[in-house]
Amino acid sequence: MKVQVQSLGEGQGGEIELNDAVFGVEPRADILHRVVTWQLEKRRGTARGARERSDVARTGKKFGRQKGGGTARHGDRRAPIFVGGGKAHGPRVRDFNPSLNKKVRALGLKMALSTKAQGGQLIVMENLDLTEAKTKSLKEQLGRLNLGRKALVIDGDALSVGFAMASSNLREIDLLPAVGANVYDILKADTLVLTRAAVEKLEARFNG
Repeated sequence: MKVQVQSLGEGQGGEIELNDAVFGVEPRADILHRVVTWQLEKRRGTARGARERSDVARTGKKFGRQKGGGTARHGDRRAPIFVGGGKAHGPRVRDFNPSLNKKVRALGLKMALSTKAQGGQLIVMENLDLTEAKTKSLKEQLGRLNLGRKALVIDGDALSVGFAMASSNLREIDLLPAVGANVYDILKADTLVLTRAAVEKLEARFNG
């Protein structure tokens, strides 16, 4: 698959051949759903549990006589109705640490990239170098690319410092290095922007 390489300045940077094994995979909704669900569950921290009646360290001695005290017949102070007692039906500890086969994760990323490529929502840039690292000028340059409401920009190993500074105030731009490319962020964006270096890194990631 050949794609025209765009430039932040005037003109274009020729063409680039995209690997069909990475950008030409037929998307499957079930695979993408599994990977996104796995990814979002991995973000969740461990749910903290409350101490219930059996977990509270209080005396188990019967503190009052059975009859004649004018109170309920309690056996210990760990009951939930007492201050310092255990929580009744409290939250339990839950660890959200699902597993997903590496091959399924890799296939999901290929399908996410292919979805953008086949849907005309993929733009390849020569690089992200700016002559002037200013938000106003960058916004004008990006306006010519018709990125839509939300765009994900992926660079190579290291992010362009000037582009990162200039785009930090643009809420419609998300910036990631190639190693951070993931299914959820790719699918959430209206447009996927890859630099030439990012394309090389992503293709090498699957061929390695």
